Amino acid sequence: MTPADLSLTVLHAVRRAVDDGALQVEVPSRVAVERPRPGGSGDYASNVALTLARAARRPPLDVAAILRERLHRSPGIAAVEITGPGFLNFRLDDTAQQGLVRDVLRSGLRYGHLEPSGQVAQPVYRADVRAAVTADAVRRILVSQGYLVRTACEDAADPDWAELDVRIEAQGARGHLPTDIAPLPVRHTPRELLDTLGPDAARWGLLASAGHDHASVGPSLLRQHEDNPLFRVRYAHSRARALTRSAAQLGFHTQAGEPLHTVPAPALTRALGDHPAVLAAAARHRAPDRVARHLEVVADALLDFQHTVLPLGDEKPSAAHRSRRALAEAAGTVLAGGLALLGISAPEHI
Repeated sequence: MTPADLSLTVLHAVRRAVDDGALQVEVPSRVAVERPRPGGSGDYASNVALTLARAARRPPLDVAAILRERLHRSPGIAAVEITGPGFLNFRLDDTAQQGLVRDVLRSGLRYGHLEPSGQVAQPVYRADVRAAVTADAVRRILVSQGYLVRTACEDAADPDWAELDVRIEAQGARGHLPTDIAPLPVRHTPRELLDTLGPDAARWGLLASAGHDHASVGPSLLRQHEDNPLFRVRYAHSRARALTRSAAQLGFHTQAGEPLHTVPAPALTRALGDHPAVLAAAARHRAPDRVARHLEVVADALLDFQHTVLPLGDEKPSAAHRSRRALAEAAGTVLAGGLALLGISAPEHI
């Protein structure tokens, strides 16, 4: 069960409570779920009972109890606990990881993407290279979340950033990007960045820091070393692809219905499950750096896990190995999809 699945399950519970008269409220369009805050428990939590309590004219704990009664037997949910003033805390059952991996592999690079919603976003950016690259990444992320996006430069004489593969659709619409994006020094022109770093490293350097922080566009971005986050992310993706190729050479491939086993990899599973929420937050805050930081988390978890994927010595490939390989492939898919949203390539070989 992904966070999106859990959100829909909770929403259905609210609707059932309204339909049978237990709650008298307007059913919300969506329900937020997130990782538990300090003092919480389980895999995910929701404050939906607190948000509905005023309209329901019931204490939040009463609303939480009504929803818990309709949730604790839901498929994929092992337990529902009420904490604090009325938070619902969910512990997913052991099959949740398998459903998550299947969802990622079925969705491919569109995992975490939403269908077009009809919402329109109209970001405006300054006429400098960092703002332009940020606008391009924000556009990609917003489109992934179902928005129709029109962007425009404040300066009608917008420079040509095509050298960094920035394709901005300037239609004169007005809106807002974060206004505190720190510009690069004037000496960093698109051509100089391209000549020094290449398009991928340049884009990572411009996007990986929060907008109000100074961008890091130095030669360290080209280091093929674990202390370079861009290298770690792209290397982790290449390792996922290499594991898939090696598994095929050993004679085991992904089969319909796999994975069949839950793999003990909580950090990697959590990172993959968080991906849709990260994309939603990055779109909401117009902050592609959130995607970059999340890709680092996925990459680090995959690199810690990769050594368990293939059989060792005379060990024969088993269903457990196929399940591990499927999880690694899902991680590679998330890395490739996230890099694509930043406009950065995901090579199969490094």
